[in-house]
Amino acid sequence: MEWTDLTEGAKAVLEQTRNMKNDNIQIVEFEIGFEQEFEAGDQDTYKVSIQEEDYENLKRYTQENEYGDKYHMARNKNIVKIILLEDGKIPDNLSEFPVFRQYKKDALVKTEEEKEITADSEE
Repeated sequence: MEWTDLTEGAKAVLEQTRNMKNDNIQIVEFEIGFEQEFEAGDQDTYKVSIQEEDYENLKRYTQENEYGDKYHMARNKNIVKIILLEDGKIPDNLSEFPVFRQYKKDALVKTEEEKEITADSEE
């Protein structure tokens, strides 16, 4: 399976498995059913939607990836974690790696609560 075969939601998740800034491996935690619009600068917005078909697409891609990278994926109900493996195995100390959680509904709720608290304290 090639990159071009992936759904947009699956691509969004996989793009987060590497922290581009310092090329550290990053654990991505996402929720199936997640949907949100993001702003990408001046009036540019894009939508991230991760649905069951994206999960199935990711599962297939991580199993038959043609680019040599190996992934580990675990699912508990609608919450999924995916990690790019180092040398084909899970790193010894996962707590050292950053976790990307913006593709989860509870992350949206926390962000909204933080905005409300900030707005209240400015009054």
